[in-house]
Amino acid sequence: MAVVKAIAEVIDTDALQAMAHPMRLRILAALREPDSAAAVARGLGQPRQKVNYHVKELERAGLARRVGERRAGNLVESLYQATAATYVVSPRLAWVDRPRIDALAEQVALENLVSVGERLQQAAALLLDRAAFDGEKIASAAVETEVRFADAAQRKAFLAEYVSAIGPLLKKYGDSQGDSYRVVLAVHPDSKETS
Repeated sequence: MAVVKAIAEVIDTDALQAMAHPMRLRILAALREPDSAAAVARGLGQPRQKVNYHVKELERAGLARRVGERRAGNLVESLYQATAATYVVSPRLAWVDRPRIDALAEQVALENLVSVGERLQQAAALLLDRAAFDGEKIASAAVETEVRFADAAQRKAFLAEYVSAIGPLLKKYGDSQGDSYRVVLAVHPDSKETS
């Protein structure tokens, strides 16, 4: 059988359009393991022809692929599988306008903030799958707070003091043995406020 990625980022409009149909999302969920369109149809309580059509559309968009065959009586059924266990839609898919593209290219810190957000979204989706499908208890935490800076100098001082304060912690635990955890600090203007 084909190797399935744990997660795939949807960055293509054809794939997004293919996923937009609720039936196709259910089919992708059913195709986490290889199966035929007929078996998926039975499981979903839908007509085989309808499910087969949607499977072909998912295959056309690169979200599912044919991975083999099996005999079912006198018939040979094609087996399909989702190309990933879970899919995350990239927000960049909607950012096709020149001003956003230019802003990301010109502002390295902002582009990094967007990239960190995407990686965090992907990590959360993978952890959710481990909890949902493997029954794993996920040791996780999220801390969010609001701070206010009078000016750029105060913001710079905060970041310097923050890095100085966590530096010893990072050094102490960064080289330790054991399970690896990712720690993220993101500093950005509150998106609800206007400047």
